[in-house]
Amino acid sequence: MGQVTVKQVMDMFDLDLISGEEGLGRRIPISDISRPGLEMAGYFTHYPANRIQMLGKTELSFFALLEARERTERMFKLCTDDTPAIIVAHGMDVPNELVDASGRKHVPVLRTKMPTTRFSSLLTNYLESQLAPTTAVHGVLVDIYGVGVLITGKSGVGKSETALELVKKGHRLVADDCVEIHQEGENTLVGHPPKLIEHLLEIRGVGIIDIMTLFGASAVRTFKRISLVIDLEIWDQDKTYDRLGLEEEKMRIIDTDLTKLTIPVRPGRNLAVIIEVAAMNYRLKRMGVNAAEEFSKRLDEVIAQDTN
Repeated sequence: MGQVTVKQVMDMFDLDLISGEEGLGRRIPISDISRPGLEMAGYFTHYPANRIQMLGKTELSFFALLEARERTERMFKLCTDDTPAIIVAHGMDVPNELVDASGRKHVPVLRTKMPTTRFSSLLTNYLESQLAPTTAVHGVLVDIYGVGVLITGKSGVGKSETALELVKKGHRLVADDCVEIHQEGENTLVGHPPKLIEHLLEIRGVGIIDIMTLFGASAVRTFKRISLVIDLEIWDQDKTYDRLGLEEEKMRIIDTDLTKLTIPVRPGRNLAVIIEVAAMNYRLKRMGVNAAEEFSKRLDEVIAQDTN
């Protein structure tokens, strides 16, 4: 899981630092954001202190109605050792009580000119992308007809050569050799290349080639949602491979199960065409068209007729 500090958020959204500079190195553990309305009223029993606290017009207008002693008490309770930061929206004036409490507790107080709801949405999206669970997989990620296909297999099986052939056929390369994957949401995995090898492809005997330079900007993508995993393996005569496609194998990456196809490799097989067709067939299945199931139904009908 990634890490985000308050300083990174401040720089990302160009926020004004009001007080609590000593706490800019604090880490933000979760993407959830809290608007402490109940806390302004004095209810701190279930105060989510580990979240970024957003103060908008509603919270600050109510806060202005409190007595001086209550205002001081509420702000000191709001600033805890676990609180990453407090952000004031709409460019509003920051209460002196908050400045004093943040200075003593070293909780950064930041300010944005954006409306509360708008900024909260942008900040949540940013934190979710940065704090999402991540992993790295050895393989090649290609965008084939809008389907993100992760090609895996042992080193030397032909993953990069197959990806090159797919690019020549008009599909787009996302990453070669190493695919960094993060989980954006439930059952949503997005893959992208490490910056060091972005747009590059390694072909044994040729070396490193730049796909964008050779084939143009339309031949590459910087990220793609992964929908299908195709595992290439050397043909094993003693192994029985799926010939109908009725059984659906799964591969778990982080917390998501992806459809996985195992394709045997041997001389004479055009892997690029096979993978291209597999991607198209995957799309058809998601649209409700399953050739394997249709064939199975026809076969059952023929058997039933012969039995009668």
